[in-house]
Amino acid sequence: MMNFSYVQIPKKISTAPLAIIKEKLGSWEIKEKKTAKRVVNLIPSQCPFARDVYLFNQKILTIPPLCKINPFYEDLMMLRFRALCFLSEIGEDITPYCQ
Repeated sequence: MMNFSYVQIPKKISTAPLAIIKEKLGSWEIKEKKTAKRVVNLIPSQCPFARDVYLFNQKILTIPPLCKINPFYEDLMMLRFRALCFLSEIGEDITPYCQ
């Protein structure tokens, strides 16, 4: 008779690494103009994944925005907002970054 040992699958996947990254994004202070500009340029103001697919000028498919399923989406948007606020406070024109 064969005896099989089964691997226990955890009921809850550990979210500790995600929580650490979220905490780092939430606590990051923007203190320099160069850093603020880099953050604003790296993080898009809108979800870049939403697309309409056309064939012969006829829309055949819409790919929905996938940003909402990103666990860091809101944290990245808040980081971008803080960078924009910093730039505004130091007198930088932020209208080119707002779409």
